[in-house]
Amino acid sequence: MSRIMVIGARGRAGKAAVDEAVRRGHEVTAVARSGGDGLVAGDVTDVDRIAELAAGQDAVIAAVYDGGSDPAVFFPQAARALVDGLAKAGVERLVWVGLSSILPAADGTLLMDTAGYPNEYRPFFLAHQVALEVLQASALDWVSVAPTGDFNHAEPTRTGSYRGAPASASELISYADLAIALVDEVDRPQHHRAAIGVTSEQVV
Repeated sequence: MSRIMVIGARGRAGKAAVDEAVRRGHEVTAVARSGGDGLVAGDVTDVDRIAELAAGQDAVIAAVYDGGSDPAVFFPQAARALVDGLAKAGVERLVWVGLSSILPAADGTLLMDTAGYPNEYRPFFLAHQVALEVLQASALDWVSVAPTGDFNHAEPTRTGSYRGAPASASELISYADLAIALVDEVDRPQHHRAAIGVTSEQVV
């Protein structure tokens, strides 16, 4: 059994990660900005609070988003706070929920740069990219795990499996199956200091 802190536990990806970790018998600290409803209050941009909550944890899963903030500020700030806070707490393993748009497609082109890909949210994509650069410059044992395409909102059930794949806008994965990949990277880490994409076992 591991002690895992999940930051962003009120969101769909974070809640799914909490459920998956609990399913496996881990001791989970579920963190959300405002707390309540069984969640611990914690701001992912607050270095000292992250350090306080992370003390004694084996790993941290971060599934963070703030719709009320400028993403160009929020995501790099969150990444820096995690780097500094986890270092203070002595926690080495970070599993970050990433973004498909900044993953490479089969030909090596970033998904956001492929023909026909919608780019109205490009500043959001670039903010995620800067956050990854913050992680890359750190000493953390991190991995970024993202859907290769998008979440399957029509079929949200847990199939129990997933596979790694290049970015592709046509592929889908449920939040529950993404959570399996997230917790696998705590239980049996396969990727270190890398950004990966995962999708359903069945190609949509």
